[in-house]
Formats: sequence, structure tokens, C-alpha cells
Amino acid sequence: MAYVVLARWIAKPGEEDAVAAAIDALIEPSRAEPGNLVYEAHRDPADPRVFMLYEQYADEGGYRAHGESEHFRRHGHGDAIPRLQTRERSFYDTWRESGSEGSAPGTTRPDS
Repeated sequence: MAYVVLARWIAKPGEEDAVAAAIDALIEPSRAEPGNLVYEAHRDPADPRVFMLYEQYADEGGYRAHGESEHFRRHGHGDAIPRLQTRERSFYDTWRESGSEGSAPGTTRPDS
């Protein structure tokens, strides 16, 4: 199972481009972290101040290492987060590994 983080950030008015630039600076180094499995950034097409980050880590320790990384301290805590009006995070474990026996409810697998 993977440790999943959904982060929803809403930039203060006028700060959306600076937050977008900080997120852009986070993507590649975050994806290169040893514990990172997925790091995807999204932006609301109807409201450019709203961002959603979908992150998967091998375990909770991978997520904690991300939060302590130099690039997150610089671009996250040092740049983006002070520009936010709202910051929400939700934490999950994946239901089951994709492709494993007994896929999660609501998913289908082709017969072998």
C-alpha cells in the first residue's frame, strides 16, 4: 500500500502566479525523492487561485522526508505557503495495489 496525500491550496488574491511558480519548482525534485511514487500538481480551470496536489509515497516516512527536504523548505514553506489563503491536507492509504488479486471495489480487471 502507498501513503497518499491530497493537498488543496488556495492562493491569496494576486498571489496565484507566485504560488504556481513555487509549485512548478517543487515538481521535479519531489518526484526524484526516494520515497516518492507520484507527485502531480493540478490547477482549477474555473479559479486559478485553487491548486490540488496529489502525492503518493512508499510510506508515511517518505512523506515526512518530503516535508523536511531542502526544496520543500525553500519553495513550499519559504515561498508558496506564506502566499496561501487556505491550506488543507488529507491523508489516505491506498486500498490495494493496482493489478493485485481482488482489485478494489468498483474496478474491473480483464480475465487472464
